[in-house]
Amino acid sequence: MVYFLNYFQHRRDCNFKQAERIQRIQNLTSYHGAFTAPERQVLAKPIEELVQDVHKQVLQPIDILRAYGKAALKAHEKTNCVTEVMISAAEGWTTDGSINMKGPLAGIPISLKDSIVVGGFDTSVGYSCNVGNKGEKDGTMVRLLKDAGAVPYVKTNLPVTLLSFESTNDVWGKCTNPHNNKYSPGGSTGGESALMAAGGGRIGIGSDVAGSVRVPAHFSGIYSLRCSTGRWPKFGMVTSMPGQEGIPSVFSPMSRTLEDLTYFTKSLISMKPWKYDHSVHPIPWRAEAIKDIEEGKKLRFGVLRTDGVVDPSPACARAVEEVVQALKKQGHEVVDVEPPSPYEALYIASQLLNADGCKTFKSFFRTGEWEDTGAKQMSWLMSLPSPFKWVYYMWVKYVRRDEVWAGLVKDWKEKSAYEQWKFVAKREAYKAKFHDWWEQEAKIDVMITPPNATPAVPHDGMKDAVSSCGYTFLFNLLDYTCGIMPITHVDKSLDQLPSDFSLKELNGVAQGAYKLYDATAMHGLPVAVQVVGQRLEEEKVLAVMKTIEEALGDDKYQLLDID
Repeated sequence: MVYFLNYFQHRRDCNFKQAERIQRIQNLTSYHGAFTAPERQVLAKPIEELVQDVHKQVLQPIDILRAYGKAALKAHEKTNCVTEVMISAAEGWTTDGSINMKGPLAGIPISLKDSIVVGGFDTSVGYSCNVGNKGEKDGTMVRLLKDAGAVPYVKTNLPVTLLSFESTNDVWGKCTNPHNNKYSPGGSTGGESALMAAGGGRIGIGSDVAGSVRVPAHFSGIYSLRCSTGRWPKFGMVTSMPGQEGIPSVFSPMSRTLEDLTYFTKSLISMKPWKYDHSVHPIPWRAEAIKDIEEGKKLRFGVLRTDGVVDPSPACARAVEEVVQALKKQGHEVVDVEPPSPYEALYIASQLLNADGCKTFKSFFRTGEWEDTGAKQMSWLMSLPSPFKWVYYMWVKYVRRDEVWAGLVKDWKEKSAYEQWKFVAKREAYKAKFHDWWEQEAKIDVMITPPNATPAVPHDGMKDAVSSCGYTFLFNLLDYTCGIMPITHVDKSLDQLPSDFSLKELNGVAQGAYKLYDATAMHGLPVAVQVVGQRLEEEKVLAVMKTIEEALGDDKYQLLDID
């Protein structure tokens, strides 16, 4: 009986939240219909220009909010990207003094991943058990944003568990890719990427524990920056894995343009976020760190062509090569690199991230609640009795002769504190080894990699591709700063698999990724590259991204038009 009651409460809460969202949207009568000419002018301006207009009182914050509020509702209708609709409240915030309209982000609407706490609104994180958990006060991140002048106006969709490159849950439903609704916009910050790719926002904030602001940017065709821990606030959030610090989650910015990403990052750091959050290092914006890059210094780029686990698909390899050729034409030195085993990093990181045996994220589920297919694969394998797991491991290693998948499966179990500490020691040893390689052997300024082996996955594709996350997860373990910039689109005439391609010859991780790769079906989906600096090199990574964009010239990625 308890299970039935639990299920019925789950359905009631999901229905309530969806009905509430519908009603809030219907109440916004002035936010429907075609864009006016002034609204289109607002949507076309970079955020730095909008801030200047607000400071000069040429433009009122409410006018910016109305333009982006209308754009957000259009994007939501197309992709189901929005969760909490805060536009009505935001109208009041623009005039009641709760937002500092003299700040560096004055009047800029900002979208937030659903896990970020805004006073007066739920922070469900896709779990129905969190419905009704609204707090009275803004979380730390939102206080900082409002003091900078930003106007929170919508929260965005994500996957239940937050451990997926998709964004689906029972509370809010399935978020789709604005380029092709049969595909995911990414995860776990997929609602943000869908919103911005469709033109419903210019700047937003997500979080990243294995690629969750980077993969959505790659899947949807926007820009993002994975900050190192300590450079960005981490408090004022709700998560699916509180206490998980083996691979810390980092909140970081996402944007529609590189210009906005840079201005926003610089502006927020100028607010001295360490005054708001004790976990932030007191490091101001370091213009001197990028002076040489801005003045045209020739750089040494290392190119990671493959992580040795899953070779990048033709589309993703082509995007990397386009960047390589553009940089060479500008006189930069570009070399292929082979860093310390990325597979070792994938092994260590996956064991640390799920050291609790997947218990924590599962503890929030109610009876009958839908579970992300990728997370379900992880928890199912984790729950297998030891004798069955051992048999499966032996079959994978000695019958299938798949050393890669067997190695990941072998120690896939809940860890004692004693066992987890050993993995933390392995993590630190790997980080030291990678640092020495970068400084003493590779001697590179920055690294270019694919963000993922494939473009966007089809819905429910994470059932197969859940372990194919090495290109991003590697840098979570290292805690390196990474930027994502869209480069091109899948082309069915250029990106087909070779005629002699054989799925059977691949390891289990690669098989899961390539089951989903179809250049014809994926035609038109975005493809990005990842720009990697070392730890706490946010300024440098953003400057190098600008260098790459300038090198691409007329071949620069074209954003989706705003409908």
